[in-house]
Amino acid sequence: MKTYKMKIAGLERELPLCEVSEHLDIAAFVMFGDVEITKAAAAALLKKCPEHDIVVSAEAKGIPLCYEMARIGCGDYEIARKSIKVYDVNPISYEVQSITTKAVQKLFLAENRAARLKDKRVLIVDDVISTGASLAVLEHLVKQAGGNIVGKAAVLAEGDATERDDIIYLEKLPVFPK
Repeated sequence: MKTYKMKIAGLERELPLCEVSEHLDIAAFVMFGDVEITKAAAAALLKKCPEHDIVVSAEAKGIPLCYEMARIGCGDYEIARKSIKVYDVNPISYEVQSITTKAVQKLFLAENRAARLKDKRVLIVDDVISTGASLAVLEHLVKQAGGNIVGKAAVLAEGDATERDDIIYLEKLPVFPK
């Protein structure tokens, strides 16, 4: 398998190249199981982020980063879920089509979880921002819940996201046209 080598938060990693279409490969960055990169990236991102009361991410790849940033930072976090659980009362929801997911996804915040965001300074985080689709859904959910978005951050910005001036990120991740 071909890989792309890069430094992230001072740590070197080899990311596998994965085909997303016949015309495009991406380097897959997955924090699951990599405690060292999760801790280093969270600490480095927090240095760049504005003050906030709560960190919010989407299920699932952003969870380790979100947790670690909350643990060493503000002490609070919330996760937008991919499915409704039996204990999720009156959820708010929104749909997303991400570059790394083949089907349209919905994200949900149960009423009691959404209420925790009301009038709070919210920092939205994710592992990688590429098209911005997942980020847009999180923004919609936070605003619907009455939260005040103070920042949007990711470990890596990929493709056109590297040109955005409304996100905070550590490193640029190139895409690989074929």
